[in-house]
Amino acid sequence: MLNSVQLGRNCGLRVSELCLGTMNFGEPGRGHQGDWTLGLDDARPIFKAAIDHGLYYFDCADIYGVGASEEVVGVLLNELLPREQYVLGTKISMPMGPGANQGGLSRKHIMEGVDACLTRLGHDYIDHLIIHRHPHGVSGQVEVPIEESLEALHDVVKAGKALYLGASSMFAWQFVELQMTAEREGFTPFVSMQNHYNLIYREEEREMNPYCSRNGVALTPWSPLARGILTGAYKGDFDAGTTDRSKGGDRMRTQSLYRGEADFDIAARVAEVAERIGKTPAQVSLAWLMNKPEITSPIVGVSRIEQLDQLVEAASIRLDEEDVVYLEELYAPVENLLSIGSS
Repeated sequence: MLNSVQLGRNCGLRVSELCLGTMNFGEPGRGHQGDWTLGLDDARPIFKAAIDHGLYYFDCADIYGVGASEEVVGVLLNELLPREQYVLGTKISMPMGPGANQGGLSRKHIMEGVDACLTRLGHDYIDHLIIHRHPHGVSGQVEVPIEESLEALHDVVKAGKALYLGASSMFAWQFVELQMTAEREGFTPFVSMQNHYNLIYREEEREMNPYCSRNGVALTPWSPLARGILTGAYKGDFDAGTTDRSKGGDRMRTQSLYRGEADFDIAARVAEVAERIGKTPAQVSLAWLMNKPEITSPIVGVSRIEQLDQLVEAASIRLDEEDVVYLEELYAPVENLLSIGSS
């Protein structure tokens, strides 16, 4: 069974030490991940298995399946658990349609977007509302004053539509500016950072992770398995995908994120350590992350119950220091993805 952990030192909310990412649940064929999406009936047993393992923290976003993921997640949670027994997070800011105000973090879109999330989810409130990127971090959107975004998010909290705020993937200086502005103006601060962090993308170790650790902000990394590279789904080459996801349209997204010369060499070391200690590469990759004291609850995505079973077991794996050094030593700095677009 998974343990419960506090979502950082700045709030009283407790979450499971793993979070189930829900990008791949929704309506097959709908949205950018449509070719590897599971519908309601296929998702149900995975949710049941998660709950049986003590996983009660679920992460969604309005853009997943262009709303379809929230619809499936909302139905299943309402069906399977009393409201007080799980923590539901969702994200806003990505464009949800062609309208000029259907994305971003203007006051208009925050208010309308949150209401739309609640409608799709079939919920009265969101436990953990996360801005999917910085107010200036979505291509094609105006640079809304951050005070406008922060005040609107504060009003959402005060209206009881969201209980806690989080942020995702931005430069550390941008996050600090948001936090300091919220403190100065008396707005609700962010209690978590959902950033991009794994064995082959470690640029967050420079500034964001230390800042969050020092200031009690929970770290809930996304893509802990590097979209299958660290599990062996690509067999050492982007042309050698073995799963629906790695062979489908998502492959191009994966290639755009992972550009390091040592990526597949690091993945090979993961496989080597896994074989030696009798675990899977996915378990070793996730254990490396969960062994970091600053990490609160990594977000994992699964398409089969046996994958979930393995990842839950990873929470109890403690890697030897020699293995950690071996896994980390090939890493070389790569260009920060935020500097060339959006991670």
